[in-house]
Amino acid sequence: MSRSWMRVCVGVLIVLGLMGCTPATTSDEVATSDVEATADTPRPAWALALHGGAGVIDRDMPEDQKAGYLAALEAALELGRDRLDAGDSALQVVETVIRQLEDEPRFNAGKGAVFTHDGTHELDASIMDGRDRSCGAVAGVKAIKNPITLARLVMTESRHVFLIGAGAEAFAARHDVETVSQDYFFVERRHRQWQRALEREAAETASLETASGSLDEKYGTVGVVALDRNGDLAAGTSTGGMTNKRFGRVGDVPVIGAGTWADNATAAISCTGFGEQFIRNTVARDVAARMSYQGLDLEAAAQAAIDQLEPGDGGLIAVGSDGSIALVFNSEGMFRGAADADGRFEVAIWGGEEGVSLNSF
Repeated sequence: MSRSWMRVCVGVLIVLGLMGCTPATTSDEVATSDVEATADTPRPAWALALHGGAGVIDRDMPEDQKAGYLAALEAALELGRDRLDAGDSALQVVETVIRQLEDEPRFNAGKGAVFTHDGTHELDASIMDGRDRSCGAVAGVKAIKNPITLARLVMTESRHVFLIGAGAEAFAARHDVETVSQDYFFVERRHRQWQRALEREAAETASLETASGSLDEKYGTVGVVALDRNGDLAAGTSTGGMTNKRFGRVGDVPVIGAGTWADNATAAISCTGFGEQFIRNTVARDVAARMSYQGLDLEAAAQAAIDQLEPGDGGLIAVGSDGSIALVFNSEGMFRGAADADGRFEVAIWGGEEGVSLNSF
């Protein structure tokens, strides 16, 4: 090789070096490198939180009633814990656990949905996948046994995010979603609650525009947030709405960003309380935004989001991408539970019972 060609080759090598180029590796070398990187990367812990509504919850409720609520929360938490521990995705666990809560008549979702002013039941639900922010929601459905499943189908089987009323039910029929008659949702306790609301409305001669029930009848929802072993987050929320509601009223539950939010970069959040307030303040998204833009940790972001509301408005549950859990509320109580891969497993109703603080376990 001539000296001039040698100079050219040396010059090329120098340029490549400055550009950060390195000789190609063999397929065996690449495979070994990938295996070592995977082995050195710790697997994220799973975490789970759920709620069954927040609001005015009587501390003097009969012991058997209290035990029933705690048992229902514990059963749902056990189901989610076992499925996450077995490796199920966060999205699947959120749907599965919410379905169980929808089938539990103690909570205002699915079977336990409250009565509207006209004596019917209208249900709302939403679900969100933290991997890509895909989401689905339904509102005002009357014949769907498990609205959370329909919400997920809207996300996965349509080009849309939000379907309502008869259109949502027509979509459900196309996908063989289980339907029930309105009689399925009859729960005697809810019926008595509705009758009291009607009597109070008549006594107060409230106008159609302002009558909406007392504070203790505005709250009631179920929600689940989860982090799975792959590090993916998901959130879902389902409700029967507000007792004695009119005019097709819809609260925060099916409104993505208000009642439900999930993003792998930050957290998964499900809210419960006075829905209009959660819509006005986009509370679920606000938690994630405070983490992203202000650098707050999950607990601080969740607390700040609730602090902007009026006392008694409700609360939220959240799981962070790091497996942290926040359960924050400014109402008298919030039916709630939390579990994680490190052995945490707790359910509670009010703040302060058995050493439980107001805002977290």
